[in-house]
Formats: sequence, C-alpha cells, structure tokens
Amino acid sequence: MTLKIHIDDSAAPYEQIRAQISAQARSGALPVGYRLPTVRGLAESLGLAANTVAKAYRALETDGVIETRGRNGTLVAAAGSAAEREAAAAAQAYAERVRRLGLSESDALAAARDALRAVYETP
Repeated sequence: MTLKIHIDDSAAPYEQIRAQISAQARSGALPVGYRLPTVRGLAESLGLAANTVAKAYRALETDGVIETRGRNGTLVAAAGSAAEREAAAAAQAYAERVRRLGLSESDALAAARDALRAVYETP
C-alpha cells in the first residue's frame, strides 16, 4: 500500500488517506482481506498524528471499505458489501411500502424501473 500526503493540498490529511485507501480498494490494488497497518504504524510512517489516521479509518469503516476485527487487525472489506446491505434494506422498505399502498408487484416493479431509469439515464 502506497500513500502520499500533500500538506499543501486543500484536502485535509485524513481525507487524503481515506480517498487513497478507498481508491486502491476499489481498483483491486488492495485486495479483499488485505491487512492495513495499525493506526499508530501508519501515522508514524506518514509523519501524522495517530488521531488523523484513526479519523480516516473510522470514515472508511463507515463507508464499508474496511472492517476492524479487534486483535485480527483492520482489513479491506468485501467490495460493495456495505452498499449492497444498504440497497437491500432500501429495497425491503420499498417493497413493504408499496404493498401497504396496495400496488401490485408489476406496478411496484414498473415504478422502481422508472425511478432507476430517471436516475441512471440522467447525464
């Protein structure tokens, strides 16, 4: 894992760490299960405060990019797992709502397709 922090950059150091680790995980440069350095270890190697790295790790964990497993360390999470869980929860809430509204399955699917088309086909 290679990280470069630019002090003169407008982005805060923790945000630079978050963005670089996230990009490397998405690209596969950091494979699923890759063990990240400890907060203190990474802070020391980058010449930053441990709190700065801890803040980046917390943001990455919230985003579902990494997961902390106590003594087993901090690992790159399965790609998209957090997004997939959130999408499944939203889909479940949608299904329950349209059923309460009395829509048929085909009408509910048509409404979802229209919404997706509107979002994904917008330039």
